[in-house]
Amino acid sequence: MEETQARRDTARGLSRDVPQQSRSEGLTRASRDGDRRIGRRALLIGGAVAAVATGVLARGELGHLWWRVPGVSKPRKEGDVDYVGARWVAASAANWRMADRPDDYDVDLVIIHVTQGSYASAVKVFQDPDHGAAAHYIVREDGRITQMIRELDVAFHAGNREYNERSVGIEHAGFVERPEDFTDAMYAASARLTARVCARYGIPVDREHIIGHVEVPGTDHTDPGPGWDWKKYLRLVEEATRAPA
Repeated sequence: MEETQARRDTARGLSRDVPQQSRSEGLTRASRDGDRRIGRRALLIGGAVAAVATGVLARGELGHLWWRVPGVSKPRKEGDVDYVGARWVAASAANWRMADRPDDYDVDLVIIHVTQGSYASAVKVFQDPDHGAAAHYIVREDGRITQMIRELDVAFHAGNREYNERSVGIEHAGFVERPEDFTDAMYAASARLTARVCARYGIPVDREHIIGHVEVPGTDHTDPGPGWDWKKYLRLVEEATRAPA
């Protein structure tokens, strides 16, 4: 039953990493975010060796990989979270890309999503390597927050590579067409999370920097939809920003 529901929820449009032909088509597998894995241009970093099989590696692309040299990347510990109180459940490694943000990519956006399904189904598909997409966080109706990808890393959630690299993605369990799914507990918990993310990266608390998935260029998603109360949400984020950490 749970697996069947998860597949239905996936079909109804959980966040994809690239634009879909139509949300209603229910694609069962999402492509990666146009994130070239360097492919034939095999990059070998490790004894100061860089081997490029085809042409010269773009300077910008190489610049984002400097930290992969042993001893340079930030230390990581399995199960660590970036938001105190969040529960850690790891997404499939196929649904995100290791990075070292904000050293290699500036983070200046928070992107708000709605799962178009239950919390449990969202966790399930984000753990599925064939899904090809996942967000950093999921907020449940009761305000419980689960982190599935470190903020250091690039989550495939926005359907736009540039926006993936510069953003933190927050999913909210529920359906766009059911604004009653967006409970007070959910708004309050999500606002506190967004306030901490904004404080961490110096992101202004406004609608230019806290946006919906629908506002990402090149995507056809509609979330969080007209039922999402942006006025209420921004007020709560501002209040949380002024509150003691």
